[in-house]
Amino acid sequence: MLGGLLVSTGMVAASFSQEVSHMYVAIGIISGLGYCFSFLPTVTILSQYFGKRRSIVTAVASTGECFAVFAFAPAIMALKERIGWRYSLLFVGLLQLNIVIFGALLRPIIIRGPGSPKTVIQENRKEAQYMLENEKTRTSIDSIDSGVELTTSPKNVPSHTNPELEPKADMQQVLVKTSPRPSEKKAPLLDFSILKEKSFICYALFGLFATLGFFAPSLYIIPLGISLGIDQDRAAFLLSTMAIAEVFGRIGAGFVLNREPIRKIYIELICIILLTVSLFAFTFATEFWGLMSCSIFFGFMVGTVGGTHIPLLAEDDVVGIEKMSSAAGVYIFIQSIAGLAGPPLAGNLNTQNTNACLLSLMNCASFLFKP
Repeated sequence: MLGGLLVSTGMVAASFSQEVSHMYVAIGIISGLGYCFSFLPTVTILSQYFGKRRSIVTAVASTGECFAVFAFAPAIMALKERIGWRYSLLFVGLLQLNIVIFGALLRPIIIRGPGSPKTVIQENRKEAQYMLENEKTRTSIDSIDSGVELTTSPKNVPSHTNPELEPKADMQQVLVKTSPRPSEKKAPLLDFSILKEKSFICYALFGLFATLGFFAPSLYIIPLGISLGIDQDRAAFLLSTMAIAEVFGRIGAGFVLNREPIRKIYIELICIILLTVSLFAFTFATEFWGLMSCSIFFGFMVGTVGGTHIPLLAEDDVVGIEKMSSAAGVYIFIQSIAGLAGPPLAGNLNTQNTNACLLSLMNCASFLFKP
């Protein structure tokens, strides 16, 4: 909810910008921080909601960004032509307040089994107290019948006490166990001990190198099409096609991981290899339909990786569900470093009149050189 508020505030503030530096602060820092506060908890909470169907649920939930690229991008461009960029940013900022509403629906779910230890201890304690009260009442009645005044303490009337009603040792032990304990040590907010686990280090390095070439193809597919003599409108259609293919890739990967024909980490490795092949295929595209085929192939494979690489942190092959919150934070931080470096590096190669083949090979190398 805080993330949604920051995203909306940054976008609304950007609509009043007078310089580009103002937009850097409003959108880059304020809205960017809000995206972190909203995206990461959503993925983590969804992974903790589900166990058996975690892969398909997170894959379907991640398709929202694909629909946004396909639908909102042309809609906002048309809106900008009608009312200007300032009012367009203001409209988008107000629309993003929906993140706050949907964030309120992500509440923690606590499910206790019928035989949880806390319930059993409480029931045993009530049973022991009930039997002790019955013993005192029985002793008092026996004393009145005999005409002798006795105290109601069980120690003073051993001859009148039913052995079956005497407090057992295990009941006394239950009463001792229910005594208040000192508060347990809280788990750290950010557990850096995961950096000692080899499985997480290898997975984080995979995220580092993969993200280096993850965003560049989407940014440069339109300039690539124009450089090959394709009309600008048709070149823009390549990006929309890539987004639609990504939706099917995310859902398809979720179904495959849910069935788990082999270990999930192996499925992810196969998807990465095919994604590398799709990038390499761009070097052979020379006309529109060739780029269209490569865009569909690349979009589908990007979906298979983009919708599953974060939920896989919850698997025992990486860190497990208990440490996923801390692991996801560190993992996204490492990815962000490569995400900042990848597009500028590709852009630098592009400004030096480097052909598209070298750009595609650079992206392929970023996926191949990983643990």
